[in-house]
Amino acid sequence: MAPYSKSFRLAPIWLAAATICVAMPVRAADPVAAPSPVEEGAAQLIRGDVGKAVATYTLALKDTGLPNDRRAAILNDRAVANVRLGETKAALEDYNRAVELFPEYPVAYNNRGNLLLALGKSDEATKDFDRALALAPGYAAAYSNRGNAKMKLGKSDQAIADFTKAIELMPASAPPLSGRGLAYLSVGKPHAAVRDFSRAVSADARFASAYRNRAEARMAIGQRDDAIEDLSRAVAFDANNSELYVVRGYAYLLAGNTASAIKDFSKAIELDPKLSPAYEGRGLANGIAEAFDDAYSDLNRAIALDPRSPVAFAFRAYVYKQNGQQDIGFKDVETAIRLDASSPEALWARGEIEEANGQADTAITDLRHALQLRPSWQFASDALTRLGASPDDIDDKPEPSLDIDRWHVVMHGKDYVATCDDYPKIRVPLEMTGEGLPKLLSWEVQKPPYAGYGILRFTGGRVQTKNGFEETELAAIIDIGGAKVMAIEPHRQGSRVATWTWDGDRLQIASVDGVTDEYQLRPVNVAAVSNRDQTYSGDSAPRQERRRSKPKSLFEFLFGN
Repeated sequence: MAPYSKSFRLAPIWLAAATICVAMPVRAADPVAAPSPVEEGAAQLIRGDVGKAVATYTLALKDTGLPNDRRAAILNDRAVANVRLGETKAALEDYNRAVELFPEYPVAYNNRGNLLLALGKSDEATKDFDRALALAPGYAAAYSNRGNAKMKLGKSDQAIADFTKAIELMPASAPPLSGRGLAYLSVGKPHAAVRDFSRAVSADARFASAYRNRAEARMAIGQRDDAIEDLSRAVAFDANNSELYVVRGYAYLLAGNTASAIKDFSKAIELDPKLSPAYEGRGLANGIAEAFDDAYSDLNRAIALDPRSPVAFAFRAYVYKQNGQQDIGFKDVETAIRLDASSPEALWARGEIEEANGQADTAITDLRHALQLRPSWQFASDALTRLGASPDDIDDKPEPSLDIDRWHVVMHGKDYVATCDDYPKIRVPLEMTGEGLPKLLSWEVQKPPYAGYGILRFTGGRVQTKNGFEETELAAIIDIGGAKVMAIEPHRQGSRVATWTWDGDRLQIASVDGVTDEYQLRPVNVAAVSNRDQTYSGDSAPRQERRRSKPKSLFEFLFGN
């Protein structure tokens, strides 16, 4: 989990699960022969007897007759065990010795890269992943891990390319899907992020961090109930993680469920009495509930635990304002701004106090700035609504060359958005896959009983593949009655076209990248569609079935193409 250092964050875990590889010795079936030290060490590592595994590998390395490649494999495995014990120096020495003895051993480079990444040495880690991939171009785990390194270096586009390659090689593996979801989220493509996090949890239903991160993406697009559900699943898998309760507490608070928010913040405090963000959140919740004494008590405790937290001062300023003491609150908000002038909580609190003092123009400026920094901060949106102001002061710039009949493309800041004459409340973010412009292609309202849904197709830009550039198309699934975008799906890449199956209350999409996505629909009259062929590719293609690719063997996982 990313630490809650100075600000509330419904923020993702910015590192997908790293893939560590251990040599798994294979012995001919012999019920009489005792396992070798290497085999015993591997078994101990799998059972979690890490200290015993280190001792066993150390014993195995005393064999002076070991060839260099076998010795390197044992050193790699002992390094993995040492990492789990927190003995990073010993682990690094083992990895260094392994690649010195066997320079053509990609597994050791991959694993050393992960250790270097954990130590904050992202550039050095990237070089190790590069070396692993030069030795084994089909090494999917190394692509995924290099994607993690690129994310740490702020190179999100390169990270997306690496995660995509890993997904091509391992379409049923959760870590690269989650990693690409994080990368999409970092470049402002929350719908693409939700899609990848959903695929990750479909591949591994116990992948708690993917639920956690999908909640962040869903909050970004206003799907608060779904975000809370995701956080509840994450809590179920990690019930003693105090930060998860803090994050869900804020999600409840932003959704207007103050009682549940207070309950979650209190649980976090029970688990970790020194977790200042939990006191900050509960203090704000108590202030909203007008339990002012409890609010002051919590926020004073938060400030005592972290005197340099702008959030605690900002929230206490807001509580003072709620209690009719905005003059005192203004002093706290000045402290919050001094601690962090870019704190969205501080800007929001200052906007609230400015509103209370009749300074509407400056309040709107601060509230818009807060919302720009944290789009999910509903309190800033609510304040702007009270003031009769829009969320930002950016005008839509029409792009008529990208339009189709009754649907229009506008540029809002740096983002392209589709709007429709017939559905004024619907705004479709045109998230691109590659380079180019999002030209609208078609709008199709589904036939009954799915007439409440529509599909808006648009160009997704060109992407680089091993065979050159390919054109892409995307499709936005729109809930017309709910006036919302359900998802944005890859529909075409080159000659590959997705297959869409409307089946009862589900929509299944066999995507162009080999993974099937599924969406829950409103209940329909199944009898009305029982005799209809609801599977199509969007281009009158023959009916076809596509399933998730079979997981690869260990050998293919490491080196297969």
